[in-house]
Amino acid sequence: MHWLLDRSRAVLLTSGSLALGLGACGDSDGGTASDAGSSTAATATPTATAGGSTQTSASSGVGTATGTAGGGTTTGSTTGASTSAGTALTGGIKFDVGDNDDMGDTGRPVDMCKVVDNMDAVGDCEEEAPPDSFAPEVEWSFTDPGEPYSYVTPLVANLTDDDDNGEIDLCDIPDVIAVFGVNPSSPGSVGHVYVLDGETGAVHFVTADAVDGTFTPAIGDIDNDGVAEIVTATPGGAMIAFEHDGTKKWEKPATWQIGQLYNQDLRYSCAAALADLDADGDVEIIAANNLFDHNGDLITTLPQVAGQWGATTAADLDDDGDLEVVLGHAAYHHDGSQYYLTNLKAGYPQVADLDGDGLPEILLTTVNGVSLLEHDGTIVYQDLRPTGDPPGGTNWHRPATIHDFDGDGEPEFAVSSANNYTVYESDATIVWQAPISDLSGIAAGTAFDFLGDGVAEAMYADEQTLYVFDGAGAPLLTVSRKSGTLSEYPTVADIDNDGSAEILVVSNGHLGGGDPGIQVFRDVEERWIQARRIWNQHAYHVTNVREDGTIPTVEPQSWKLNNTFRTNAQIEGGGICIPVPPG
Repeated sequence: MHWLLDRSRAVLLTSGSLALGLGACGDSDGGTASDAGSSTAATATPTATAGGSTQTSASSGVGTATGTAGGGTTTGSTTGASTSAGTALTGGIKFDVGDNDDMGDTGRPVDMCKVVDNMDAVGDCEEEAPPDSFAPEVEWSFTDPGEPYSYVTPLVANLTDDDDNGEIDLCDIPDVIAVFGVNPSSPGSVGHVYVLDGETGAVHFVTADAVDGTFTPAIGDIDNDGVAEIVTATPGGAMIAFEHDGTKKWEKPATWQIGQLYNQDLRYSCAAALADLDADGDVEIIAANNLFDHNGDLITTLPQVAGQWGATTAADLDDDGDLEVVLGHAAYHHDGSQYYLTNLKAGYPQVADLDGDGLPEILLTTVNGVSLLEHDGTIVYQDLRPTGDPPGGTNWHRPATIHDFDGDGEPEFAVSSANNYTVYESDATIVWQAPISDLSGIAAGTAFDFLGDGVAEAMYADEQTLYVFDGAGAPLLTVSRKSGTLSEYPTVADIDNDGSAEILVVSNGHLGGGDPGIQVFRDVEERWIQARRIWNQHAYHVTNVREDGTIPTVEPQSWKLNNTFRTNAQIEGGGICIPVPPG
């Protein structure tokens, strides 16, 4: 195989196309941990408890400094380990190709900085980190003293041309998109969108226009210009979109219905989603039960009210090539006609194949408990509360996560219920549960297989603490974060393009403050397996967006590929892979 380097771009000449569908810039050097490349972040020393011991950012080879950008303070740590030979080609970026005896030395060039197809090929993961590789440290943190609080899930996408080659692509450093405000805990709270450098936490820009400080944006290419935009809501309830550089693209009026809980309109703690519902090449915007076109103009308001603080999703439930809008208790075709309707409460929908029949099911979490529906709306079970936490309030009305949590090769789901974070088999029997404290809110979790051993670590952030749990529910990491908890949750992505995943979590001052507005954690030696470099919306399920932020015209059916929801995928060898179950 031959390498061509041009303006910080690596091009690999092979005998065929990139089999697994994604350009990649991470390391794949025989199956063990990624080595840390040099970087220039600043440093902080928050304390994290990992595996029962106290860990700070001070460690061998880690330097410290403090920087301030855009009125906010960024702190972090820089690992001084040397890079492995042949992997750090330019600017600290590592390319995920490695040696492959099956590759020829002729054929069309594959640009590893570009997405190649729709991600519809999923391979087996071969990389595995050493078993003692869960040693988290703070990579960087950020707080703006003027707007120190965030109730919004942190997102990740490429919005800036970091290598100054005139293009925004996968070889640029990903950016963190966060919403900060002044205690934005009520409808119409004022906040702003902050775009931070994924490697250092430095501020690229803050939007001049205010946004609703409780509304989770969606990131994606809505105008087919090849670069992602930011879509969210304003404090006054309008929909607003920003170009990748933060300039306002459009602002359009919107009307929000009143939810079933607490007489609040559906904009409060709502989340936008992007999808090409009718597979015509134009992206639609979904928010609660409103559908907008890519210009922000209302297409229709669906007749059923969405779940309060909702995260509506889209999925091809009837296998006809276009997408249904899934409220959970109801679903609608892309033209607004009804697909199914139940008598269940509105809540949070999650879509996956939970019974192994090759068809999607809808996991619905509502004020009454957990329900499961077949793809046509037939109820399998409803309103179960296995932990004993009572119904009512927000005790069960919380977003769920779907992944293989126990390494058996089958999906489980995880959801909180006031006093417990619990992993369930698909029939709602308990795998494990861990005590948490989240009586105030509606927070969600996520999961990622950091070690590549086939068992995903569960993550949850309650009112006081970010937890990372092992496959038996024991905490691997507990670190302070403060929140009154709306529907925000921690996310996982390779935010610095170094071939190793990072964890992001936000905080706010509702319960006394003291924690940074956003914190980023990495393994002290960058040994964690690489995640995708994007997380674009609250109802993220991998196949809803390509790594470059473009939205598929025909969305691959996630339940036939990664079969997860609200988790990120591992990437290896140029595409998405699934760890092989242990044993």
